[in-house]
Amino acid sequence: MTPQRSERLVNVLNKRQFNLAVVLENVTDPHNISAVMRTCDAVGVQDIYILNTILQNQNSWSSKSSSSAAKWLTIHQFTDVEECFNALRHRFNKIYTTHLSTDAVNLYELDLTQSVALIFGNEHSGISDELISRSDGNFIIPQVGIIKSLNISVACAVSLYEAFRQKSIAGHYKFSHLTEGMVDNLKDQWGLNEK
Repeated sequence: MTPQRSERLVNVLNKRQFNLAVVLENVTDPHNISAVMRTCDAVGVQDIYILNTILQNQNSWSSKSSSSAAKWLTIHQFTDVEECFNALRHRFNKIYTTHLSTDAVNLYELDLTQSVALIFGNEHSGISDELISRSDGNFIIPQVGIIKSLNISVACAVSLYEAFRQKSIAGHYKFSHLTEGMVDNLKDQWGLNEK
């Protein structure tokens, strides 16, 4: 690895946001998953949680859509809701679902500078009642059109770029949030420790 490549990867690593994650519940289209991964990488989200209670061990991410983003992310796969939520509660203070309901708040009212996991649901049926009941609240992306939903990857991109905006204003990208152990693990994953 060239010194320039190594320097670039370290710079990216230092901007990773470990208090923000994306959760996909039963998202079946590999292109949507890959597009979400690409957005996660673009805004510095390292962790993506894939909960799939329908298709077991799904990992056919489309390399065309993600531009190999999966290589740079930490992907946590679950087939059990309880296990997935335990892992999320261990890491994040707030868990929000994208769900159209009477108690849903506007995306722009959320404080995305805190420790947050955002859950996005299936392309056809949305988020399950089980996840909605376990979350800390629901949010919607404001729209003025007739169709009141966006494609999963678009909804995720809009939400993550609002998080990016808030975190940029708060200065979260100006310093590293990594512990020494996290640095070593990701350097190994990214091939930075190879001789």
